[in-house]
Amino acid sequence: MVKRARIGLAAVTRPSIAVFAYHDVGYECLQALIGRKSRIVAVFTHNDDPREKIWFKSVAALARQHGIPVYAPDSVNTADWIERIRALRPEILFSFYYRNLICQEILDIPTLGAFNMHGSLLPRYRGRVPVNWAVLNGETRTGATLHFMVKRPDAGDIVDQEEAPIGPLDSAQQVFVRVTAAARHVLERQIDAIEAGNAPRRPQDEAAASYFGARKPQDGHIDWTLPAQRIFNLVRAVTRPYPGAFTELGSRQLFIWWALPRLEDHSAPGEILSTQPLTVGTGRGNLEIVTLQWQDGEEQVAAAGTHGLRRGLRLGATQASPRPDTVI
Repeated sequence: MVKRARIGLAAVTRPSIAVFAYHDVGYECLQALIGRKSRIVAVFTHNDDPREKIWFKSVAALARQHGIPVYAPDSVNTADWIERIRALRPEILFSFYYRNLICQEILDIPTLGAFNMHGSLLPRYRGRVPVNWAVLNGETRTGATLHFMVKRPDAGDIVDQEEAPIGPLDSAQQVFVRVTAAARHVLERQIDAIEAGNAPRRPQDEAAASYFGARKPQDGHIDWTLPAQRIFNLVRAVTRPYPGAFTELGSRQLFIWWALPRLEDHSAPGEILSTQPLTVGTGRGNLEIVTLQWQDGEEQVAAAGTHGLRRGLRLGATQASPRPDTVI
């Protein structure tokens, strides 16, 4: 009887947690909290956008599976939602890849602090889609950082972080899988300290900070005057399941889903230099196209030779038509 009473007391006194989460990082971190039987009073998430390819796990489904109340308001920063969140009396607030800013009034509610999980090694790559930006910029490492939330996005004191490598041929999705695992490891390492109210913290070095904004599908447009390596980094940063890198031939739009940079340099940006292999000139070096897709066609392997391209044609001669106004 005494043992059961102690267990019951521990369950009652464990800090209450409000979770704001989305995407795979949100799913994995929520799953980690559920697995340790944390006292989660509510989960705030987003309704899936029908214009967006949903390739990641559902935070809402996981929460409902475990009987946790789920809310998905367009904004939590209204007077009504601020009061509703205050009524939940969360002692800890976690944001795991929640896409909207959370106002200071809500951040001030939890007595043990508000914490965000960010997909980079802060202070570098603050802002949106940090994994895609890191791959695009040719970084060799990134990671996950758990930090205190303040009014400025991703600027609060660091609790803990873990590195994730970026290989030279990695796509953004492959890197994101590693960042997701790193995020869960960081949370599992620090949750006891956070619940006890003694989470470690160290200020970010503002001199080393960098900030990047959201990317839209039209940002995948290829500039053939750039070096082949830079174009390849764009291809792997936005290849599936993201919207993709694209160019055009006349009025036809052509997606390049995978490619490889080559050192040979013919100084013919956008010109098709050969079809076996399918090679295009760039501002420095050449790009070998591996898989491609016409806008209204099926993805195909370039080596099959069914794409209809021929030597001497120049890609990127005209600007492609605007693409849907969605973000990645």
